[in-house]
Amino acid sequence: MATALRPAAEGRIGPNAVLQLVPVLRDEAGEAVTAKLLARAGVIELPDPEAGLMEEAPAARLHQVLRAELPEAAPRLARAAGLATGDYILAHRIPEKAQTLLRLMPARLAAPILARAVAKHAWTFCGSGAFRLVSTWPVVFEIADNPVVRGERSDTPLCHWHAAVFERLFSELCGHDWRCTEVACCAQDASACRFEMTRD
Repeated sequence: MATALRPAAEGRIGPNAVLQLVPVLRDEAGEAVTAKLLARAGVIELPDPEAGLMEEAPAARLHQVLRAELPEAAPRLARAAGLATGDYILAHRIPEKAQTLLRLMPARLAAPILARAVAKHAWTFCGSGAFRLVSTWPVVFEIADNPVVRGERSDTPLCHWHAAVFERLFSELCGHDWRCTEVACCAQDASACRFEMTRD
């Protein structure tokens, strides 16, 4: 069963798209390079994590500038930022009781519940893109017109940040060894970025 959701508020995205990437950049490339990338992306100041959504454009540009300036390191750095984003969500956004209940359930029951929760809160990571929960078992997500890769062209999928966020949440709440694979990407001229969850 596929669930289609309306796009988030036009042109806005959760601040973790920037906030979790900046420390990774600083650790990898240093303050000077990080400042240069932020300036190129138009991130004048870091967003407040408690202030709600931020403007989508500078957040998306930061990811795109990262891929342009540090192409070899970009997949690894985006993945690290995605894992950190997942950790932030676990620490601050999902109630402890809900986490405990999910961890006590078999994966076959927990994963569809978490998939629906991800769909309900898609506004935090898909911006003006259109999120769709394609299937709850196996778990499959799609983001059409994904703003984080909008206008880019690539032979390989680029959404390492999104995939890592999903992977962290499912691995922490629905049993270990989940993997999220982006099997199609808007940057490859696909109709949507498609993420498939599997277990090792």
